[in-house]
Amino acid sequence: MFSLKKDLIQGLIFVAFFAFIATTISKIPFFSALGISPLVIGIILGIIYANTLAKKVSINLQSGITFSAKKILRFAIVLYGFRLTFQDIATVGLEGFLTSIVMLTTTLLLGSYLGIKFFKLQKDTAILTASGASVCGAAAVLATEPVVKATEDKVAIAVSMVVLFGTISMFLYPLMYETFIKDAKGFLYMTPSQFGIYIGSTVHEVAQVVAIPASIPNSPEVMAHNAIIVKMTRVLLIAPMLIILGIYLSLSNKTKSSKNKLSIPWFAIYFIIVAGFNSLDILPRYFVELINSFDTFLLTMAMTALGMGTIFANFKTAGAGAFYTALSMFIWLVVGGFIITKYITYMI
Repeated sequence: MFSLKKDLIQGLIFVAFFAFIATTISKIPFFSALGISPLVIGIILGIIYANTLAKKVSINLQSGITFSAKKILRFAIVLYGFRLTFQDIATVGLEGFLTSIVMLTTTLLLGSYLGIKFFKLQKDTAILTASGASVCGAAAVLATEPVVKATEDKVAIAVSMVVLFGTISMFLYPLMYETFIKDAKGFLYMTPSQFGIYIGSTVHEVAQVVAIPASIPNSPEVMAHNAIIVKMTRVLLIAPMLIILGIYLSLSNKTKSSKNKLSIPWFAIYFIIVAGFNSLDILPRYFVELINSFDTFLLTMAMTALGMGTIFANFKTAGAGAFYTALSMFIWLVVGGFIITKYITYMI
């Protein structure tokens, strides 16, 4: 028992050390300007370790790595609710909320369908890749992993797609606005308010959503406000998405051993409860910010641990299919998202 606890503690310290390095690197101006979060850097460091130094380490770290990838992950997703309040979501009104729901639903369904039917991905890989594009990037992939019960390499594949196309978005959206949208006539024109909703409902990572309006010269404050709040609305919607997904996977599983077993991701429900509590504005703002910083570190630990279980050789089976799936969703987000944002904001 003592040896087991010792291995667990050693593993946790080891993962936390890598997460600390990832956090430090993410604060370098080059990475922060690109909106690259410590979560992404953490999984990259974890993958590098898994494919280089892992076999040379003599002490047993696996129990701590597994604990980080499973238990800490769920706890961190629950704490993620402190980033949201229902009041903030209400400020963008019905148009922002409806746009978030439509884009999340269509992207998740499209990505899952294309990934499985056309690009021959395994169901869990397709769903992970789709969840990252439809909700909130790497954090959504992390949150979906316990529901689909995917292996570490599949999580890494999904995250890599989020990084690739999310980074492209950071350069594409400001270029689109300055070149085609700001001074356009007719259908292509969007007000700063509309473009903010468009950004928030279609761009992958929260950090990227923050960075895009900031990189547009003289962008009105309403653009950044709408972009961030609509994005956080998508984050909140991850909870009902996971609950529905868990029910769907349980009902679609035809094996005798689990046919009647309903898997509800309780951490998603706790996430909503925490967001509701945060909406009451009971805790001081500085304390909430402290919780959010701690939560980011926990998520970085979880992502790093998942990277530590990823072997490069496993990428070969799904690499191309995941890329084409993510590319299809990216095209839908950019083109379909523009049309849907225009339609909903015009109708409402």
